[in-house]
Formats: sequence, structure tokens, C-alpha cells
Amino acid sequence: MSSQKPSTATGGSASLVAAGIFLSRIAGLIRERVFAHYFGNSDVADVFRAAIRIPNFLQNLFGEGVLSASFIPVYARLRALGKDEEASDVADAVATLLALITAVLVLVGVLATPYIIDAIAPGFHGAKRELTIRLVRIFFPGAGLLVMSAWCLGILNSHRKFFLSYAAPIAWNAVMIATLIGFGRTQAEESLAVITAWASVVGSALQLGVQLPVALRLVRSVRVQLGLQLAPVREVIRNFFPVLVSRGVVQLSAYVDSMIASFLPTGAVAALGYAQILYTLPVSLFGMSVSAAELPAMSGAIGSESEIAAQLRTRLGRALRQIAFLVVPSAVAFLGLGDVVSAVVYQTGRFTHADAIYVWGVLAGSAIGLLASSLGRLYSSTYYALRDTRTPLRFALVRVTLTTLLGLFCALRLPQMLGIERSWGVAGLTASAGVAGWVEFLLLRWKLHQRIGAVAPASAFLAKLWFSALVAAGCAWGIKLVIGHRHPILVAIAVLIPYGALYFAMTSGLRIPEAQSMLKRVSRLALNRRR
Repeated sequence: MSSQKPSTATGGSASLVAAGIFLSRIAGLIRERVFAHYFGNSDVADVFRAAIRIPNFLQNLFGEGVLSASFIPVYARLRALGKDEEASDVADAVATLLALITAVLVLVGVLATPYIIDAIAPGFHGAKRELTIRLVRIFFPGAGLLVMSAWCLGILNSHRKFFLSYAAPIAWNAVMIATLIGFGRTQAEESLAVITAWASVVGSALQLGVQLPVALRLVRSVRVQLGLQLAPVREVIRNFFPVLVSRGVVQLSAYVDSMIASFLPTGAVAALGYAQILYTLPVSLFGMSVSAAELPAMSGAIGSESEIAAQLRTRLGRALRQIAFLVVPSAVAFLGLGDVVSAVVYQTGRFTHADAIYVWGVLAGSAIGLLASSLGRLYSSTYYALRDTRTPLRFALVRVTLTTLLGLFCALRLPQMLGIERSWGVAGLTASAGVAGWVEFLLLRWKLHQRIGAVAPASAFLAKLWFSALVAAGCAWGIKLVIGHRHPILVAIAVLIPYGALYFAMTSGLRIPEAQSMLKRVSRLALNRRR
């Protein structure tokens, strides 16, 4: 068989993914700022964070990550081989199976909510527990709609229609923001939480509605069929369950964190949620964008085993550099300038400067594993492109076990041993998750290099990135000390912009190709505007 090398130009695709994620995340940050204004770090904020996390378990299990890993490699390969009709049959069958499974799980979730609450947030009692149950039952149908929108994302990504699928959450965020602003001044906290939960369901329907017409047009015709007699459908199902379990144990780790945080003083669960919103921004914007763009391309690689391995090594090495170039400064910013970051996003209304410092501590813990989590997504995508969903599962189990054991110690025992307030145990949770993330990443890399060969070492490249980020952060820290306490937006402008500019200047001076390429693009855009 003659080999066919897939196009190496995935930079444009990654840019479209990044643009969509960036816009949706900006909308998400606006939503979080409005949420913080009305709820702060209150008991109701704790309840809302815990409640929305529980049905999101369904979305994350059956949604984008699992479906992409199991469906896209099969669907994209069929299209690469010119089997469009068979690919369409696979899409029909996956949509049918997903709709049936999701409907059953939503119904069970609504009925079993009280038992779920006891398992996930045992530290909630009385009125706090009752409100959590009420909100979870509202959120579940919306989570089901978001699962179906993940099918649309799989279709759109396989056809290289990246922007719409990742920008669609803007619709969900817009509904939430409008509801909070419209009812925030007239409703009590409990009533506002209930109204906002219903708005989430409306936003979920809108997010699905934005993508569905385009996805249906690409598939051409959708028929209700299980398609279990088709070999590609059975392959999707075989791949689906290991990824489902893998994502499930990772989600379980997040729920364990939330459960442990429910035993800490008021505000711990909310602070964990606020920090996770910021932490997942660079993971999604840089790690997910590159990984999502590479998955269809890697899955469509054709040729002998050695030829496919060579293509994957080339793609993997280039993508790792792209991710690290932007995630390293993000991690350093969270670690050293996290108070500035959290204040500019959240500090308003009931969210005080003391709350911003608290979130900074939680965010600093998350920064430990930021690079590992981002690179781990890319390595997992490479395994999925090779139709191997079981290896990431094994290493995910290792990660979750470590996270749980370390999290229990760092959250509940370490503060007492150090003589600090119990509320800071939530920072121990995120730090322990970061350490476990590095263990998982190193295992993923070790095993993959055994299979396809080692990717070119990048130790010197990473050393330059860390050096540049640390020097830039030191200068930014000095600026922060000089200007003192000002309005959070003014402080962010005075501190974060010089930090970013100095990082890009230093990496460009050190001849980092990614920095020089970015500066050239910026210069080209500026020149075009002048013309």
C-alpha cells in the first residue's frame, strides 16, 4: 500500500480551535465575574459549585473527551479512505446510542439525586443539602443536552470545522450572564441560584442548537439506527468504554477533591471552583486546541507501521513545543502573580481582596501540574489516534489513586501539622493533584516512546522557557510592589502586560522559533493595518 502523509499544516486548525476556546473562555470568565459579584464565597456559592459539578460528571463522561477519543479516530479514518457512506452510518449509530444512553442516565440521575449528594458532598447538611438537591435536579437535563452537542463537535472536528464547535459555549455563557444581571438585584441568593440553574438548561439547548444544523448538513442524513452489525460501530464501542472509564476515574478525582473540600470551612468548595476556572483556561486554550487539531490528522495517517510512527513523532514533537511555549508562562503567572489574576477576574461585589488571595493559594497549587496536564492531553490524543484507549486508562487509575491519597493528607492533616488555618487545605488538594498529574504524564510519555520511538529531547528548549518566565515574573512582581493596592484592573494592566511582553522579548532573544514566529505574525498584522 502506498503511504499518504497527512498534511502537516495543523497550525491553522489549532488556531481556529484556540480562537473558539478563547472566545468561549472569555465569555466564561465574564460569567464567573458576574457570579462572584452576586454570590462571593458564600454558602450558596458552595452549593451552586457542588451542584453544577455533579451533572457535569455526565457531560464529561459521555461528552467531548470520550466521544472524541473513540469516535473521531474511526470516523476520520473512514473519510480518509474515501468511505463516506460507511462513515455516515457510523455517525448515525453513535448519535442513536448516545441519545438512548443519555436519556436513561438523566432520568436515573434526577431520581437518585439525594443519594448522589450523600456520596459527593457529605459535608453539606440541612438547608444547604436541600438546595443542592434542588439545583442538581434542574442541571441534569441541561447536561444531557450538552452531551448531544459533543456528537456535533465530533462531526465538525472530523470535517475540520473547528471554530464553531469550540465557540458554541458562548451561547450557554450568554444566557447565564443575562440571567444573573437581570435577576441579581431583585432576588435573594437562594432564588437567584435556582433561576440561574434553569438558565443553564436553556443555554445548553441553545448551545446544541447552534451546532446541530451544520453537523446534520455535513452528515447529509441522520437515521435512527443502532448499527451494531457494522465493524466500525463495534470498534467505536470497544474504544468508548476504556475511555469512558478513564475519564470517569479522572472525574472521580475531581469529585473526591470536592467531597474533601466540603468538610473544610465555608468557601473552600467555591474557591476550588473559582481556581479551576482559571486553571483550565490555559489547559483548554493551549493544550486542548493543539490536541483537538492533531487528533483527526493523526487518526488519518496512512502507511506502514514505521511510516505512521515517524509521522506521529514529527507531529508530537512540534505540538509539544507549541503547548509548552504558552503553558510555561501561564504556570509561572499562576504561581507568582495569581493574586493579580484572580483579583482582575473575580474581585467585585461580595468577592473581596481577601477572597482573591485565598483563590491565589488554590491556584498556586494547581500551577504545579499545569504543564503536565496540558502535555498529557496531547499524549493521550496520540494513543487514541493509534486506537489504543486502554493504556491511558491504566495511567489515569494511577493518577487518581495518588491524587486521593495525597489529597486526603494535604487537605485534612497537613494544615494541622503546619499550624495554619484548615481552609488552606484546599490548596493542598490542588497541589497533590499536580504531583499526580506529573506521574501520569511521565508514564504516558515512557510507554508511547517505547511504541513509536523517542521524540526529540526538548530539555534545552524548556530550560529557556522557564528561565524567561521566571525573570519576567520577577520584574512583574517588582512592579506590583511599587504600585501597591490599586484597582484590580489597573494592577493587572501594569503587571501582566509587562510580564507577557518581557517573556516574549526574552524568548525571541533566545531564538525560540515559536516566539519569533509569533512576533512576525504580529508585525505582519500591524503592517497590514497601516496599509
